[in-house]
Amino acid sequence: MISSASPTGLRSKILWSVVGWLVVLVFFFPVLWMWLEGFKTEPQAASSPPTIFFVPTLEEFQQVLSGDFPPFFINSAIASIGSTLLVLILGLPAAYALAIRPVKRTQDVLFFFISTRFLPFAASLVPLYLLARDLKLLDNIFALVLIYTTINLPLGVWLLRSFLLEIPNDLFEAARVDGAGFRHEILRIVVPLIAPGLAATSLICLIFSWNEFFYAVNFTSSVAATAPIFLVGFISGRGLFYAKLAAAATLASLPVLLAGWIAQKQLIRGLTMGAVK
Repeated sequence: MISSASPTGLRSKILWSVVGWLVVLVFFFPVLWMWLEGFKTEPQAASSPPTIFFVPTLEEFQQVLSGDFPPFFINSAIASIGSTLLVLILGLPAAYALAIRPVKRTQDVLFFFISTRFLPFAASLVPLYLLARDLKLLDNIFALVLIYTTINLPLGVWLLRSFLLEIPNDLFEAARVDGAGFRHEILRIVVPLIAPGLAATSLICLIFSWNEFFYAVNFTSSVAATAPIFLVGFISGRGLFYAKLAAAATLASLPVLLAGWIAQKQLIRGLTMGAVK
């Protein structure tokens, strides 16, 4: 016998679905409006009340791409991808040691890692700036790679450790009986089993690095400036700039949005790996 859902349960399900879509719309609407503004002309973008119906144009996108945007975009890509790779290279062995081969002070080490995130960025600005100045790394993309790595490494270690805790120790013991070393365990056991977790960690670190503004604006001027610095250059008290700013912001946000869309399945699996014991 097949029982049909009660009217009360069906109404509740529909209500929660509507609420969910409304919440998504509230969070997504600013992004959608930014995209629409990029396809308007400057007078249309600055009009009050806002122009709802308009003929789309690519004029602002062409102006942004024909200007200085590509070097800023490349700098952001180098800093974000480089720092993310370093986080994975340094964080995976550290997470392996803390999860698979813990020692007496493991919890203290974990607290030390996460406590570095408590430090305000402004408090570390002066010492880092002096260090970069003495090492001739001001306005150098390599400095941003190192800074972004130090910012994201504690988070990367914590995330990777939570994923590694899901791997049964029996797998490592069996591999050691067969004579597997550390390199074999990492490449043949850890990486395939926590691939979704690696994807989630990489995407989170990539987003944080791509959107970082505070250190970029203080450590770069022209040669190593990133996309967020380029966007600020459009804000002016003279003339209209809304459409051009929206077009540049759309182009700057596309890589992160595309990466998240492509890796969405791996991201969801990775973020839910440690949710259920």
